[in-house]
Amino acid sequence: MYKLDLPVDYKEAAAIERRRKMEEHRQSRIFNSKVRTIGIDEQAIQQQISDKKQQEEYEKNRLEAYAADATRNDLIGLLLEKRQGEDIRELNRAEVEFRQLHQQPESRREFDLYDPDALKKDKPARVHDDDPRCGISSLQKFEGEDLNNPARTKLQQEQKKHWLEQQKRELEQAKKNQDMADRLYQLKQKELDQRAMELQEAEEQCRRAINMATTDYNKALDDEQKERARLKRQQDEDDNATEMANHIFGDILTENPAVAQSAFGPHRVITDRWKGMSPEQIAEIKRQQEIQRQEQERLKQEQDRKNDEFDKQRVANARAALLLEREAERKRRDITKQLADENRRLSQEQKAHKDFLYKEVYTNPPTAAYFMQWNTTSR
Repeated sequence: MYKLDLPVDYKEAAAIERRRKMEEHRQSRIFNSKVRTIGIDEQAIQQQISDKKQQEEYEKNRLEAYAADATRNDLIGLLLEKRQGEDIRELNRAEVEFRQLHQQPESRREFDLYDPDALKKDKPARVHDDDPRCGISSLQKFEGEDLNNPARTKLQQEQKKHWLEQQKRELEQAKKNQDMADRLYQLKQKELDQRAMELQEAEEQCRRAINMATTDYNKALDDEQKERARLKRQQDEDDNATEMANHIFGDILTENPAVAQSAFGPHRVITDRWKGMSPEQIAEIKRQQEIQRQEQERLKQEQDRKNDEFDKQRVANARAALLLEREAERKRRDITKQLADENRRLSQEQKAHKDFLYKEVYTNPPTAAYFMQWNTTSR
């Protein structure tokens, strides 16, 4: 018979599942025409990279927290293991001492079976005819029928009671030791917590003192800046009042033409004091503008003449291009007709070849199951 209830190989099953998922991902990439022909989404990849970095940072912080927790648990485990080892050694020592004191080979019930001095201690099989050890079947002794059975039973019960009391005392002592150790551990934890609270309180007080000093310093800076702003505003107002008085009573608003005369000659003026041109200067400017207008008119007529010549040349080129286009269209129609005839001939040949294939060669048409086996894997 075949053994069907074989254990599952989880490692092999995990490898098969991993390969199956990789094949599904590969098929999703290969069978997706958008990803295969266009490419990938760069923005999505950047977002994935950002998410991956955030996940790695989160995993790093989580692993560091786990490492710190594991270190603390290891220290606690070492202390507990050390304490447990000490307790085990104490129990083993007590057990060895108990065996040496109360479990000697002579105190065992079956010691008479392997006692090396059994023959020396043994009584004769028969002392006299009225020996109570001899029964009807002439056997020497049965289990539980000896004369010392009540006394031995009572002694064994007292010994068991003594052992139980001693074990009870040992258990109570071990429990007291454990309670004492737990209490010391709790006191140590309270001491550490109290010290942490004191350090935190000191840090809070220091932070409050720093914040108070920073607030006072910022307030002093703010007062100083406000005073500077007030003085600057007062200075600006005084300067503005002085400037307004200078403008009101100065030569600019009074429009004194003599202030525009330059010391370098009569043909030069001071630009920031000049009040306008003379009638002769205005007439000269108008004369120059009339000359420029006549020149512009002449240039415009010249440009119109050039544009007329360009239009004539463009019409001639358009007529020649139309003739060339008609010639090209005629040639294209001839080529299209030839291609149509060639395609018609090729279509007839392909139809004849297809009829030959389907009627003579492909006499066994495939079913739907034949086509279902394609595109099932990416390899």
